Amino acid sequence: MLKQLLRSCMEGQTLSESEAEKAMDEIMAGNATPSQIASLLTILRFRGETVEEMLGFVRSMRSHSITIEASGLDIIDTCGTGGDDLKTFNISTATAIVLSSMGVPVAKHGNRAVSSKSGSADVLEKLGIQTQHTPEEASQSLLENQLCFLFAPLYHQSMKHAVAPRKEIGFRTIFNLLGPMTNPANAKRQLLGVYDHEFAKKMAETVAVLGTERTLLVTGAEGLDELSITNESTVIEVNGTDQQIYTISPEDVGLERGILEEIQVSTPAESASVILSVLKGEANPSAQGIVTLNAGAALYVSGRVDSIEAGVKAVKEAFEVGDVYQHFLVLSKGELQQHAK
Repeated sequence: MLKQLLRSCMEGQTLSESEAEKAMDEIMAGNATPSQIASLLTILRFRGETVEEMLGFVRSMRSHSITIEASGLDIIDTCGTGGDDLKTFNISTATAIVLSSMGVPVAKHGNRAVSSKSGSADVLEKLGIQTQHTPEEASQSLLENQLCFLFAPLYHQSMKHAVAPRKEIGFRTIFNLLGPMTNPANAKRQLLGVYDHEFAKKMAETVAVLGTERTLLVTGAEGLDELSITNESTVIEVNGTDQQIYTISPEDVGLERGILEEIQVSTPAESASVILSVLKGEANPSAQGIVTLNAGAALYVSGRVDSIEAGVKAVKEAFEVGDVYQHFLVLSKGELQQHAK
């Protein structure tokens, strides 16, 4: 069946939602060869993925994933597509820690580095925060600490069949886009960083069909998969099925414009060091600002404030009184790695 679908794609046809779901089912079941998987990913990247294809792929991945119990919690996820090649520290991970310190339950979905210098799992280990949760442990951590980390390979075990082809072809694929839309806790509120605005538009249509309460899909003008502190950012806000697009700059919410070099790192250890300084409120202005900006936006997504600007103000106050760092000490149980001491 996958051979026939590949032939259709090679002839310029796109997959219907049903065909895409069946294709991903074949991959998830281990019935597709590495060559077939690599071929499909390459074809889709070359011609561009459609909303129908993303819907089918997401539905299949969700049906094959392990989920966690989060009933009664209005959870949020801060997850990016990766693939921006800008070598920034783990901004969305720092944002998740900040949010949880403010009482917002965060089910952080992430992985090790695939297309970046440091994945969220890599940096959390350096910070002494547990990443290898069972679903039961994740649910308990969410209840006790307002934060759990959902390590993608544990919850999307059927994805193991695509790992080798994805690494071998070495370029961004549709899986960069699918990951943020397959949160194992089924988060209905999300801050999704997308490295390309055209992809963000397709993802916005996809999440609107799949169901969301509020999702912000954000793209920095430099191609950053976060709200940018160094440039303007484009935001697609999805409330239910309604969408609006607008731009935002750091100055719009009371922050100074930063410098890209001040938020770039080369290793997970460097990323952890920057995050630690941010949580203490002692980072350079660019690093402190970009986490404040994204956490403020996520606070708006959660419904705790009425605007991103109000969210930024609330985050600044949390840093000033030391709540964020104290919460981090609870999360890490003081077990910081040597480089962070």
